[in-house]
Amino acid sequence: MPRDAFAVLDSQDLTAFHRRVTVLSAAGMFLDGFDITVIAVALPTVTRQWHLSSLMVGALSAAAVVGMFVGALVFGRLTDRLGRKRMYLVNLIGFVVLALLAALAQDAWQLLVCRFLLGLALGADYTISTSLLAEYAPAARRGSLMCRLGATWFVGAATTYVFALLLLPLGDAMWRVMLVLGAVFALIVLWMRRSIPESPRWLAAQGRTAEARAVLTELGDPGVELPSVEAAPAQPVSPWRALLTMPLLRFTFFCCGFWFMYTMSYYGITLYTPTILKQVTTSTTGTYAGSLIIALVGVAGALGGVALVDRVGRRPLLITGFLGMVVALTALALWPSPGLAGLVVLLGAAVLFANSGPGIVNLVYPSEVFPTPVRATANGLATAVSRIGAIVGTLWLPTLISHWGLHNVLWLFVGAGTIGSIIAITLAPETKGRSLEELAAAHTRLSTEAAVRGPIA
Repeated sequence: MPRDAFAVLDSQDLTAFHRRVTVLSAAGMFLDGFDITVIAVALPTVTRQWHLSSLMVGALSAAAVVGMFVGALVFGRLTDRLGRKRMYLVNLIGFVVLALLAALAQDAWQLLVCRFLLGLALGADYTISTSLLAEYAPAARRGSLMCRLGATWFVGAATTYVFALLLLPLGDAMWRVMLVLGAVFALIVLWMRRSIPESPRWLAAQGRTAEARAVLTELGDPGVELPSVEAAPAQPVSPWRALLTMPLLRFTFFCCGFWFMYTMSYYGITLYTPTILKQVTTSTTGTYAGSLIIALVGVAGALGGVALVDRVGRRPLLITGFLGMVVALTALALWPSPGLAGLVVLLGAAVLFANSGPGIVNLVYPSEVFPTPVRATANGLATAVSRIGAIVGTLWLPTLISHWGLHNVLWLFVGAGTIGSIIAITLAPETKGRSLEELAAAHTRLSTEAAVRGPIA
């Protein structure tokens, strides 16, 4: 694929179209962050109302995450086969319907099933939105645009606590109303997304060059010449096999590994923030206000990462983020009686570092280091593996805290962050400023070298 084939997309200046794709993709991430965090608000109420065991509390927290595991794997592959735009709309339809059903749940098992099914749509959006935006974003600004997806996730999570405080007078019905509001917003985003055309890079990779040329012409690049297939291998290879053999295996291990360690620590903290804070305060307002402060500090960290990712690069942010998170969690684990203020400060610091590094580049790396034919599949695999980390960090946390105590459990998160740091330091590449075609060409060169010299270490 000639480097200038997608010159209109790699323009140095952001166009109105670039901004529109970014906003509509970020809107899906906002919904993900909002709806994932709603369960944190609902747990204290439904635990008391439905007399839930610690195991069921963990299951409710993890249900949507388990759904995301399945949704990311299934829809990632479907997005590579059927196209970005089609799945871009289908997953939001599922979100609207399932969020409304979850709002009507009358017992824990109904809510559990609805949360799992809703997770399918949430997992799908990770693979679809990131792949589509990466293929439309200009190389010089791709990092900051894609990090905005991660930042918007944290804005959605923080918004959950804003609504929790505003809707506090509704009492036990508060979380149901919040789910309905999320469904209404999803319906609006669904209507606006219909105007986004299919990715020309995906169309070219499928050999549909006439359609790819039509999209590029519509975007202001008439007469562009496209080959029939983008850097395709001589013999077709299964996407799964491609991801699990060199040269892509290294990137597969890297993306799955650091994202797994990040979500194990991050979800364990954020999905139980109100529950953790309730251990040191009896004030419901104090609990949600403290949770909001932590969430807003996390948003600030994510915005800082957005501002820096195309300046300092992906690798420094990833390493610094992990190391800062480890230091903050270690300090908290060593402090026997931190009180409400101490918990808020140190959890906020951990979230600040996490969000400024692994929490935003986790959406950048899988979309950059993998070529177009397997990009959504790779995004789906990395997302799915990360959900395993999230499940480990959420499903068993209430039981572990009740048996071990919060401080002992924190050492598990410190260990996960330490392993994530090691993976980042040893394996993280720097992709700043490189076009997707340049990165794909590098993979082709590595494949050729591997064929001649054997496996690459």
